[in-house]
Amino acid sequence: MDKQMATDTTSGTSPGRSPEAVPHAAPAEAPDIGQLLDIMRTLRDPRGGCPWDLQQDFNTIAPYTIEEAYEVADAIERKELGELRDELGDLLLQVVFHAQMASEQQAFGFADVVQAICDKMIRRHPHVFGPGTAGNTTDADAVPLSWESIKEGERAARRAAGNAAKSRESVLDAVPRGMAELQRAEKLQRKAAATGFDWDSAAGALSKLREEMSELEQAIHAQHKAAMQEELGDLLFSVVNVARKLQIDPAQSLRAANAKFERRFRSVEETAGGSSAMQSMDIDQLEALWQTSKQQGG
Repeated sequence: MDKQMATDTTSGTSPGRSPEAVPHAAPAEAPDIGQLLDIMRTLRDPRGGCPWDLQQDFNTIAPYTIEEAYEVADAIERKELGELRDELGDLLLQVVFHAQMASEQQAFGFADVVQAICDKMIRRHPHVFGPGTAGNTTDADAVPLSWESIKEGERAARRAAGNAAKSRESVLDAVPRGMAELQRAEKLQRKAAATGFDWDSAAGALSKLREEMSELEQAIHAQHKAAMQEELGDLLFSVVNVARKLQIDPAQSLRAANAKFERRFRSVEETAGGSSAMQSMDIDQLEALWQTSKQQGG
C-alpha cells in the first residue's frame, strides 16, 4: 500500500477523494463525550443555566426520550444516514440528560451508566468474552435464548441476595409499561411464549384473530361502547400475535402501511385538485381516484 492510499484509508476517504468530497465527513478531532456532559451540566446549573432545562425531571423528559427513539427508527427506515447521525445525537442527549438529573440526586452518573452497560454486554455474551471463546461457532439463532437465560439468572441472583421486594415474580414483569403499546403487546406475547403458552403455528393465531373479529362485530351490532373498545383491543392484540408467529415486525409493517396510505392519499389529493375539492366529491369518485393511484404504483 503506497503512502497516499494509506493516508486515504486512515482518514476514512476513498483513494483520490478529498475529505471535502465525502458527505458528513467526521472532523479531524471529534468532540469528546466530556464536552456534551459539560454542556448538560451548564444547562442544569441553577446559577445561570437554562430555565427550561432546570424545570425538567425524569417524568417530563421521558416522552422526549421515546420520541427521539422513534425519530432514529424513522431515519433508518428512510435510509437517511445524515439524519440518522443527527437523530442518534438527539437520543444520546436524552441519556446524558437523565444521567445528569440522577447525578444531581447522587443516585448515579453518566460513567455509571456506561460501566453498567459494558458489564452487562460482557456478562451476556459469554460466547464472545468468556474463557476459551477462540473459534467459537455459536449459532446466531441461539444467542437470544442464551441472552434470556442469563437475564433470568440475574433475576434469580437478585432474589437470592434478599431483594425479594424488588425482584420480578412474573416473566411479564420484565416488560416495561412505558413501551409503545404495539411493541409492548409483542413483548408480552414473546415472554408468555417462552413458558410454552403459545400457538403451535400461525394458523392458531389466525383462528383467534377471526374469533376476535366476530366478537367485535357482535359488540358493534349491540351498540355496546365498552364492549366495542374491549373487543377492538383484543383484535389488535391478536393481529400482533399473528405478526409474531409470522416473524414480522408489526411496528415496521404499520409504518409501511402508513407510508403507503400517505403516498396514495397525496396522489388522490393532487389529482382531485386539493383537499377542498375532495370535500365536494362523493365516496365513489374518491374511491375511483384511489384505485387509479394504486394502479399507478402509489
